[in-house]
Amino acid sequence: MATRRPVYLNLLKIRLPLPGIVSIMHRASGALLFLLLPLLLYVLQQSLSSAQGFAEVQSWFQSPLAKLALIIVIWAYLHHFCMGLRYLALDLDIGVKLPQARFSAKLVLVVSIALTLLIGVKIW
Repeated sequence: MATRRPVYLNLLKIRLPLPGIVSIMHRASGALLFLLLPLLLYVLQQSLSSAQGFAEVQSWFQSPLAKLALIIVIWAYLHHFCMGLRYLALDLDIGVKLPQARFSAKLVLVVSIALTLLIGVKIW
């Protein structure tokens, strides 16, 4: 009788389907937002403390690197939000079939990137 041994899975060679990729991106965006929360709260506190604090925060975001970081945070928020809506629909048993799941995964990517580009154009 042959025993079933665990199979070694090389995660770098596995080709995940699109819903799996956007699921990992959802986790990564959530982790990024969680880790940046103290910094984001500090920036918010500085901007609300006084007119001088607001001007100081505005000066921080004049550099292209800071603008790029802000756009990444905006993308993380929008992706996490859109993916959360997708998971809410899946919890309600909406879009659980494979073609619908693939479409909703593509839709999350397109909507989050499009909204990020719209906001990024305004910021830059």
